[in-house]
Amino acid sequence: MIQLTFGLRKDAPLRVLCLGAHSDDIEIGCGGTFLRLIEDYPAVTFSWVVFSAIGVRKAEAQHAAESFAGNRIERLLLKDFPDGFMPFNGAAVKAAFEELKKEESPDVIFTHQPRDAHQDHRLLSELTWNTFRNHCILEYEIPKYDGDMGRPTVFVPLSKEIQQTKVHHLMDSFASQRNKSWFDDTTFQSLMRLRGMECNAPSGYAEAFYCRKLVL
Repeated sequence: MIQLTFGLRKDAPLRVLCLGAHSDDIEIGCGGTFLRLIEDYPAVTFSWVVFSAIGVRKAEAQHAAESFAGNRIERLLLKDFPDGFMPFNGAAVKAAFEELKKEESPDVIFTHQPRDAHQDHRLLSELTWNTFRNHCILEYEIPKYDGDMGRPTVFVPLSKEIQQTKVHHLMDSFASQRNKSWFDDTTFQSLMRLRGMECNAPSGYAEAFYCRKLVL
């Protein structure tokens, strides 16, 4: 299988905008990919935006972002939209996106996928495409009770070490979520193993994304 890259030199800057509805979404959906990007592109920088980070979830989001990206975070925005109500606050969420459009010029954007069962996730996916119309956008997946896992089309192979680091950071950062039956290391390892199998990753692990538009 032919492997595609961003077409950049290893020492070239790579600007990443990552968008998450809730405090753990970015890390679950693409934390391993970010660790891989840091290995492959030492000059990568991240703008990290979480739309619902309230109370203890705000501190968890900050800790997780620092664990995954450290000093490569150029900008960390933790907003306080209530979980589950973003479509009902659509005008304010849209305004937040318009501000991002003025301030950000990323090379690649990571956001939610549009068929996600969670209403907040779907809204952010829609607004990402409405706002950033000439960018490379990769849509990540979040496992959940609803059983909405699909058939992603873009795969990022991960080393076993990166897979383990991702799971460690998730479990260490989001203590408030550990009481949920699905929030455990086997869930995250299993999904990465499944996607690794689908793309024949050498380590057996990968993260996967949806891509609606790609220019070769």
